[in-house]
Amino acid sequence: MENIFAFEQLDVYQVARMYVKNVYMLSDRFPQKEDFALTSQIRRAAVSITSNISEGTSRFSIKDKSHFIEIAYGSLMETYSQLQVATDLGYVSQESIAQIAPLVVELRNKLSALRKSYQEKK
Repeated sequence: MENIFAFEQLDVYQVARMYVKNVYMLSDRFPQKEDFALTSQIRRAAVSITSNISEGTSRFSIKDKSHFIEIAYGSLMETYSQLQVATDLGYVSQESIAQIAPLVVELRNKLSALRKSYQEKK
């Protein structure tokens, strides 16, 4: 499928999409009783990352761009902490979290770099 919008070409957006896919696959392991609780929350937060990258990079003001990237960063931290809680509850293994951790670090670094690039344009 051809990229129609500029944000689709961004490496940070592509990495975020991979992260969302991983979060969905991990949360599939959660018990059914969590469908309207932790499962729903973690999935919404993960999708929020890609949503805020696309919305933020499409804004015209530097202030808006930075703001949405900050929200994406916060959603990344939210999902990671929720995965830790899922581990504490025995829904996913430490090994699963260890496998996704490099993606979290990569995404964190890319979001930070993008925000910094916007700040430098002020």
